[in-house]
Amino acid sequence: MHQDPFTGHLFVFRGRTRANLIKIIYWDGTGFRLFTKRLEHGVFLWPPSIAPGETLSLTSAQPSLLIEGVDWRAPEQRWRPVIAG
Repeated sequence: MHQDPFTGHLFVFRGRTRANLIKIIYWDGTGFRLFTKRLEHGVFLWPPSIAPGETLSLTSAQPSLLIEGVDWRAPEQRWRPVIAG
């Protein structure tokens, strides 16, 4: 990745075949934290121009949109569960 993992940056990974799952890794000062999220409907939209091993910088708002499953290029909520559980 050619990036320093101890900088506090988020490292976000999405599987190639299962685009409904992302993993986020970051250093919190005492250890690494790993978050995963799977969408029930739809997929996480990924920039098409990013090659494997290449990095992309996002604004502070774009990762939250990505985590919510919203198209971060054109924010618009697409699906919301009717009930929890």
